[in-house]
Amino acid sequence: MAQETQKIALVTGGSRGLGKDMAMSLSGKGISVLITYNSKKDEAEAVVAAAQANGVKAAALQFDAGKISGYDGFITSVKKTLHDVFGVERFDFLINNAGVALYSPFAETTEEQFDTIMDIHYKGVFFLTQKSLPILNDGGRIVNISSGLARFSQPGSSAYGSAKAAVESLTRYMAKELGERSISVNVVAPGPIATDFGGGRVRDNADINGHLSALTALGRVGRPDDIGGVVAFLCSDDAKWINAQRIEVAGGIFI
Repeated sequence: MAQETQKIALVTGGSRGLGKDMAMSLSGKGISVLITYNSKKDEAEAVVAAAQANGVKAAALQFDAGKISGYDGFITSVKKTLHDVFGVERFDFLINNAGVALYSPFAETTEEQFDTIMDIHYKGVFFLTQKSLPILNDGGRIVNISSGLARFSQPGSSAYGSAKAAVESLTRYMAKELGERSISVNVVAPGPIATDFGGGRVRDNADINGHLSALTALGRVGRPDDIGGVVAFLCSDDAKWINAQRIEVAGGIFI
């Protein structure tokens, strides 16, 4: 692809679950993808191969979203990969998706658990985006991934939900301050999704799945392919005038 037509998305946590579907949806729209994985290189390589089969360039990098001290080294690796694999110096779309689950009552959540969630879901989003700005093209897009748990509350999700609420506020600040570079910033908030996230409790526990399905207007929990297309849309020309918005993709849960 020529530099003037190639668009590139960096998708953190793109080797599995929602991130995998985001990468596949983006590549299906002709957008090249650079995904990250934490530990499962084989899964990441499978996503890269599938994206390449869609006719785009793709690559994967190891990235520990909870290790903020490693971000400078990661950005150096991104720069090298952009040059060596994609033949460019900058990318266009940043998808802040990497995450981990925590189900712990408020009264029992430890400081260590709290710090882990905040480092990955809030502090990491803040500083990865900040450090990416020099290599993010003007006119680009940032999509932060939140959760329905920032709007409604479920016992056991106080740390996770409040971290996601912080990301939603941060999204508006990013949009305000990056507007001078024509960079738009939006947040996508999935509801319960049947993936391996959190040990697969929504996918594999019939009682939890049934309970959440009954609370949802469309009568089921989400699937990964309910989310990826929305992220790809926000990176398209059709979404050029959408900015600083929260889009909940949850089938109408708790309405």
